[in-house]
Amino acid sequence: MNGTPDVATLAGGCFWCLEAVYLELRGLHAVKSGYAGGHVPNPTYEQVCGKKTGHAEVVQVTFDPSEITYQELLEVFFTIHDPTTKDRQGNDVGPQYRSAIYFHSPEQERVARGQLAAAQAHWDDPIVTELAPLDRFWPAEDYHDNYFSRNPGNPYCAVVVAPKVSKARKLFLDKLARR
Repeated sequence: MNGTPDVATLAGGCFWCLEAVYLELRGLHAVKSGYAGGHVPNPTYEQVCGKKTGHAEVVQVTFDPSEITYQELLEVFFTIHDPTTKDRQGNDVGPQYRSAIYFHSPEQERVARGQLAAAQAHWDDPIVTELAPLDRFWPAEDYHDNYFSRNPGNPYCAVVVAPKVSKARKLFLDKLARR
């Protein structure tokens, strides 16, 4: 890290997908899967999957803004998931799979609003991404960490996660890939 780290909290479906893509980017200090946006303290994966906690699966990304900006993180975000489907990403259905940006500051809110507007130009359907201040981030269980890289033979990883990582590599390799 060259500069003072910043933090972004994003929900775009399964956190394994987001984590796998963000781990590919330069300027990142850490990517942690977790839960946000709900009303149950310290939820478990099973509780969140039960759809009654109000939480979304999120990743919390600690990044160096001198190497990658919050805006660039959001550009990647809007490319690797469908922000027009409410509570759904592909076959993953439920409120825990919603699209959301949980901002940490007024500046992040301003940038996120601009990126929401810019992203809408690329989608025929209205974007339904929730935009809200982060109330609390609850870390997910450790077995979710680096899930894609530790489970490459998992059918979900092969069919759902790998194509998102491949797409991000093609679109962002020159500009954002770790060197």
